[in-house]
Order: sequence, then C-alpha cells, then structure tokens
Amino acid sequence: MSEKLLSSDKATLTEQLLKALDAGDQNTLQTLLQALSEEDIAEILEATPPEQRNPLWDQLPPDIQGEVVGHLNDEVKSTLLERLEDHEIVEMAEDLETDELTDLVQSLEENDKEKVLQALDDNERQAVEKALRYPEDTAGGLMNTDLVAVREDVTVGVVLRYLRKLGKLPDNMHELYVQDRKGYFVGVLPITELLTHDEDTLISQLVDKSQPSIKAFTPTKEVAHLFEKYDLIAAPVVDENGILLGRITVDDVVDIIREEAEHAQMASAGLDEDEDLFAPPVKSAKRRTFWLGINLLTAIAASMVIGLFDGTIQQIVALAVLMPIIASMGGIAGTQTATIVIRAIATGKLTPSNSRALLLKELAVGFLNGLTWAVLTGVAVAYLYQDLSLAGIFSAAMMINLIAAALAGALIPLILHRLKIDPALASGLLLTTVTDTLGFFVFLGLATWLLLK
Repeated sequence: MSEKLLSSDKATLTEQLLKALDAGDQNTLQTLLQALSEEDIAEILEATPPEQRNPLWDQLPPDIQGEVVGHLNDEVKSTLLERLEDHEIVEMAEDLETDELTDLVQSLEENDKEKVLQALDDNERQAVEKALRYPEDTAGGLMNTDLVAVREDVTVGVVLRYLRKLGKLPDNMHELYVQDRKGYFVGVLPITELLTHDEDTLISQLVDKSQPSIKAFTPTKEVAHLFEKYDLIAAPVVDENGILLGRITVDDVVDIIREEAEHAQMASAGLDEDEDLFAPPVKSAKRRTFWLGINLLTAIAASMVIGLFDGTIQQIVALAVLMPIIASMGGIAGTQTATIVIRAIATGKLTPSNSRALLLKELAVGFLNGLTWAVLTGVAVAYLYQDLSLAGIFSAAMMINLIAAALAGALIPLILHRLKIDPALASGLLLTTVTDTLGFFVFLGLATWLLLK
C-alpha cells in the first residue's frame, strides 16, 4: 500500500480512511494516508466535515502538511492554519519550495508572517520577500525562484563543473537560464546541449534566444494563455527591465486553468470557488443573500412588466401560455452570445479593435436565429390557436427578443469588463433581466396594441 494510488481508487480509499479515523484504527489510518498523494489528501480534507477534518489533519506527518496546504482552497487553508501554533507552521514550512512557501505565507496573519519569515534562512527569506512584492494573481506572485542561471560568456565545461558542485537540480528543471553579467535574461540552454557539445564551447553559441520571458506583473490568466500558445513547459519571469527573477512551470499553470474553470462555474451562480463546502450555514447564507436579493429585484421588474398588461392577459389567456417561451428563447440566445464573448475576453482574443466586428457578427446571428424561429414558432401558434394575428405577434416578439438578446449578450460582458467587473460573475443575472423584461414587454405590448386596440 506504499504505492500512491490513482484517482480511480480514491473514492473507496476515502471511505476506508474516514472509517479508520472514526474507529481510532491508527495502523490502518497511517497505511491509507501513505497510499495517497498530497493532492488527494487535500481534496479529501475539502470534502470532509470539520468534525472529521480536524482530527484527520492532526494525523498527517508534518513533512507533508505543507504540501497538502498548498493544494487546499483558501477558506479551508485559513481554517486549518488558525488552529496551528507558530512552531507548527514553521516546521511545516521547512521543506516547501519558494512558490509554495510564498503561498503559505500569504495565507497567514501579519504576526505569523513575520515569525515564519524570521525562521527561514537568509536565502529563503529573501526569495519569499521578493515574491511577496508581487500580487498573488500575477506571474511574480506565482513564480518559483529555485532555478539555475548561468552566464553567456562562460564555457560548457565551467557550467558542468558548476552543476556537479550543486549536486542536484531543482524539480522540473529541464533547461538552464542564461543571463549576461548584469543579470539580464538572454535565453535558455537545454540540458541536452550541455551533454552533446565540447567543454570549450561558449554558452553564447548554444543559447536559445527564442524562448519568451514573462513580465512579473503579467496576470496569471495571461500566463496560462502564453503557456498554451507556445506549448511551454517552463518560462522565465523577468522584471520590467528584463532582469531574471524566477520561473513558472507547467504544473503551476495547470492549477491556474483549473481555478479559472472553477471560478467561471461558481461565478455564474454568484458563488465563490474558495468557499468551504462545509462552511457554517450562517456564513454561507450571508454570502448568498446578496445575489438572491439582486435576483429578487430582477424578478420583481419582470413581474411589474406583466402586471402592466394584466387586463390583456385576462382577455387573451393564450398570452399567459406563450409568453414564457419568448423569455426562455431570449435567455438561451443571450447566454450563448455572452459565453462566447466572456471566453474571448478571458483568452485575450477580444480587443477594442475587433469588438465592433464581433458585435456585428453576433447581431447577424441573432437576426438569422430570430427569423428562423419566428417562422417556425409562428406556424405552430397559428396551427394551435387558429389565430393568424396572435401568430404574427408571437413571431414578431420572438424576432425582436432574439436580436435584443444577442445585442445584450455581447454588450453586457464588454461593459462589465470595461468597468473592471468580472463578466462571469454578473453577466448572467443582467442578461436574464433584459431578456425577461423585454420579452414580456414586447409580446404583451404588441398584443395589447394590435389585438385590443
């Protein structure tokens, strides 16, 4: 059982782990923990109620607690760290790499931060303090300063002797970084080049200068896009002047992509991806109350529109049956457009120079879809109710609402992005308000004007 198990074994293993914990079976508990990776243990802790989570955490050896903490979401991480004594946090930080150590320090209270930093050796403390100068959601906050850099004016033989003196390379170090005498980044040197050239060959003759570097203040979203675009495994991080600071590896980028996916999924419902699954009910309720209140206001707005035409609905009952169809079709059409625009914003493909073209394209799509479904649904309404006037009004309302939905689906994310508001968080709610209220108003308004005038 000392082998790390794959994720497919994890569900059964989790059940066995919690049963062993409840039964106080220490031997089975430790055997099972040894079979889990740090990532798997973190997922189990996040999916475990606090009454079991805390005792399970206490069973983890200190030498893996730091690794586990690095994979926890922010709220669960903070909850666990609050229980630890200062010496426990320092002990946990001893075996972490710079980027993991930086993440840990960022999660601590100010007093605890200082204590952990003072406990580090000079090199580690300087590396962490350098990383802490950059926001957490930038390349500088993500980077690892554990790297091997060599000068371009030395030979292969000098570099090989330097590597033998080091004894080992940092994890995931498949290439060396080359800099000039002043520390400016020049390019990368694949380790294979060292092994296949004579010792008197200058590094400047072997350096690959095509490797892109990443500025320290580059947002992590853009970092992920660069890794995808250039198929990178690792990338150097430089300051505004080009001085080499650290590196980012693909495992960090995978975490960014996963976090962005979780954020998009949770934000669409007005939730926080870092929320503890087993947070106290009062705490969770407070977080959700705001968006429920906003949703209530939008629902009231739609209801008020319907209320304006209650007399019309009483005289033509078919309107009450048909109007949800108009709103629903508009909502779906708008969501399709908004999803495309939000993704284009997130991937950096949508810029001020091409946003007009995308807006016109989506309007054209809305027109074509509106025309198609106006005809099809109009025929169906005419057949069901034997009323050509009602069918014509329904078709016109469908057409108008689908075009308006396409326009709103494109404009709302663009406007929110300009206002520095996350489009994934608020677009859905605003879009639903537009498509519902407009759909009801157009359909019922046309019916009142043409059928009851």
